[in-house]
Amino acid sequence: MVTEASHRKRALRMELRERRRNLTSSEREAATEGLTRNLIDLVTSHRAKSIACYLSATDEPSTRPFVDWANRNNLRVLFPVSREDGLLDWIVSRAEEETEGLFGMPEPIGEVLGPIAINQVDLIIVPAAAVDERGMRMGWGRGYFDKTLGSMEACPPVYAVVFDSEFVDSVPREVHDQPVNGIVTPTRILTF
Repeated sequence: MVTEASHRKRALRMELRERRRNLTSSEREAATEGLTRNLIDLVTSHRAKSIACYLSATDEPSTRPFVDWANRNNLRVLFPVSREDGLLDWIVSRAEEETEGLFGMPEPIGEVLGPIAINQVDLIIVPAAAVDERGMRMGWGRGYFDKTLGSMEACPPVYAVVFDSEFVDSVPREVHDQPVNGIVTPTRILTF
């Protein structure tokens, strides 16, 4: 069933994708530097030894320098692998080799673990299209992270990575949407 909220989400996603595509290379470089610094601060302040993080695609805020730092500092990093049934498998990897996964998203190559592997992490870092002041996360429409987070019994802190302009007053919400504990942007870490 198509709802009013799903129509508003679709329009907002289109606008956000266009904004991301229009960022200059110098704006992207500055954002990457700030995000990397803030992600390192987040992990350090949580004393996380094992994290779940994603490999950023071209238009997303870049997590790649942060992942390199995590590898150099011997953090255990689980990366999501999309499955056709709407669930996420996980790969523990140094992300040195990657492939194109379902929906064209970058995924590392490594041993595939099942969906419950995420229960072993100290911190979860997720992508988002936008996050609002209440901590509601709007993803890109497939629902993978909402299903994962909604099924966890004891979920560790979850932070969404967004550009500064993607922290908004409110996002359209549907029943299945899951909130996050905070956001990481190029200029700040905000905990709700």
